[in-house]
Amino acid sequence: MDYPKICQKLDPYDQNCPFVICADEFRDVLGATPQFKKLVETDAHEGPVYWKDEDAILFTTLPESTNIPIPTKRVAIKKLSLKDNKVSVWRDSSNMGNGMTIDRQGHLLVCEQGTKSTLARISRFNLYNKDNETVVDGWWGLPFNSPNDIVVKSDNTIWFTDPSYGYLQGLKNPPLVGNFVYRYDPETGFLSVVADSFNKPNGLAFSPDESILYINDSGAIQEPGSYYVDLPHHIRAFDVKDDRHLVNDRLFAVVTPGIPDGLKVDTKGRIYSSAGDGVQVFNQQGDLIGKILVDDGVANFTFGGPDNNILYMMADKAIYKATLQAEGPKLY
Repeated sequence: MDYPKICQKLDPYDQNCPFVICADEFRDVLGATPQFKKLVETDAHEGPVYWKDEDAILFTTLPESTNIPIPTKRVAIKKLSLKDNKVSVWRDSSNMGNGMTIDRQGHLLVCEQGTKSTLARISRFNLYNKDNETVVDGWWGLPFNSPNDIVVKSDNTIWFTDPSYGYLQGLKNPPLVGNFVYRYDPETGFLSVVADSFNKPNGLAFSPDESILYINDSGAIQEPGSYYVDLPHHIRAFDVKDDRHLVNDRLFAVVTPGIPDGLKVDTKGRIYSSAGDGVQVFNQQGDLIGKILVDDGVANFTFGGPDNNILYMMADKAIYKATLQAEGPKLY
């Protein structure tokens, strides 16, 4: 692939070098000795989280066709042990699980997209005995569409996106609510819509001081296999007012090739987005400063490792890691 003159590979003599520098500040992300490696070939798709006590990655798989009890799809939650790179099934059926995060009490929160016969919900799991409970499963008596990605703010409020991908994939009934972004307060039990202007809201991440919420729109993909270049494939930024309201909506960056899906922010406020060519990194002004190339693109990713400086990337057919100087925020 030819790159604009401002973008050059870290090692221009190595055709396989995965690190592309578009601004010198990306060198602060990479550090002196960045490393890149394929860890394992497996069906890793969404929701990766780092489980520090186990030194493992939990992730959700690609949807698998099943005829039990009726023709539908099934998604498992799997575990990659980083001690030996072995993959095991952590939960065989996850009600079409997608995005996940670990809350500040050390529990696993899962975006369950649901099916035509089971409700979508946000669930909370005990990581050790797998006991689980429903956090929230609808808005004013109406079912969610397909909860997709989720973050927890320092005040323990839960923010998540709910695009209608389940319906477009033939897995859900027609939507009864919009493609909303929600805020749930577990203390009061109140669920509120914080953004309603997205085509398909997807990944989301707070800035380190939580004054900005970044949300991407993956509307360029609608039904499976489609790509509409005139529909959104961008990241938007909002100021967070009074810890609960989103104001000053503005375009942050357009992602190409492909769509933005996974979204993370490091401790210096740089923004990381998945894309059709891997992971793209932007500074706080929205300038593309560098890329980590993955041949098949990246669906989602997470920071992890003892120092939270390893990027674990889910590429549908494999999991890769990039060891960086940049660090992700430690949430628990």
